[in-house]
Amino acid sequence: MSRVLRAGVVGAGVFGGYHAHKYAALADVELAAVFDPDMDRARALAGELGAAAVDDLDALLAKSDVVSVASPATLHAEQALKALKAGRSVYVEKPLATSIEDADKMIAAARGGPVLACGHLERVMFAAMGLLAIPEPPAAMFAVRKGPWSPRNADVSTVLDLMIHDIDLALALNPAEPLAVEAEGRTTIGPFLDEVRADVTLSDGSTVILEASRIAEVSERRMRLVYASGEVDIDFLTGAFSNTTAFALDPGFAVTLAGKDKLGASLQAFLDAVRGDAPRPAVTGEEAARALDLALAVEQAAGG
Repeated sequence: MSRVLRAGVVGAGVFGGYHAHKYAALADVELAAVFDPDMDRARALAGELGAAAVDDLDALLAKSDVVSVASPATLHAEQALKALKAGRSVYVEKPLATSIEDADKMIAAARGGPVLACGHLERVMFAAMGLLAIPEPPAAMFAVRKGPWSPRNADVSTVLDLMIHDIDLALALNPAEPLAVEAEGRTTIGPFLDEVRADVTLSDGSTVILEASRIAEVSERRMRLVYASGEVDIDFLTGAFSNTTAFALDPGFAVTLAGKDKLGASLQAFLDAVRGDAPRPAVTGEEAARALDLALAVEQAAGG
């Protein structure tokens, strides 16, 4: 499929703006419409980029071939399902949904037809580094993802907001099934968990230890992977990493297209899959649902 694809963006907030600008910059994509129930926000973003502003989702779907859903997480399933059932391929910001039942409905709606992708962007970075090509899973993984409070994603817990990034990475590195989940957390500002620590045991005996907080004083995003031959330590904030394993990783990944622009690379992979130029997007609906399933198990174990 070589024709220009018409893209629609659901949500005119911060992330919707990121998606809209990426689509508008592509020569083979027309940013056709921006949807937001707040027409002032929709007009501000759409007008800047020469697209139509709409406050009706059906109107956006009528103008679009592909859709990015960048609305609050609690709306992802409802809006993505409507687009999928209309035959539109959909890229959904993480989390894919807020329940497994909704995630399963989305996957079913995309089966045999439109493409369903999810925006777990750290997966793009791991592929660029070469971590996803390592032929063995890590024996242990330790991840910390913390930052100061922001009301932007307060409609879900820090597990679905922050920790789910590292959950997705853990499952991408190791296909073993989670066997046991222990977690503890606390709520300080809103009704949802703001700080969580989780210990996950996988069926091959490996362990995943995760910490996430959105009430930290400073931002910290790092990961340590332990293999038989050594360790990989990653700082997500700087893109720096150290590697004492026997596996060759790309020290220059940060200056590659994927390293410099994770969202752009992820959206391009989605568009390539829609056009049939690639067999799949960077993260499929099924993979995102697997991460969601474990995230919800952590949430439940932590008392969320």
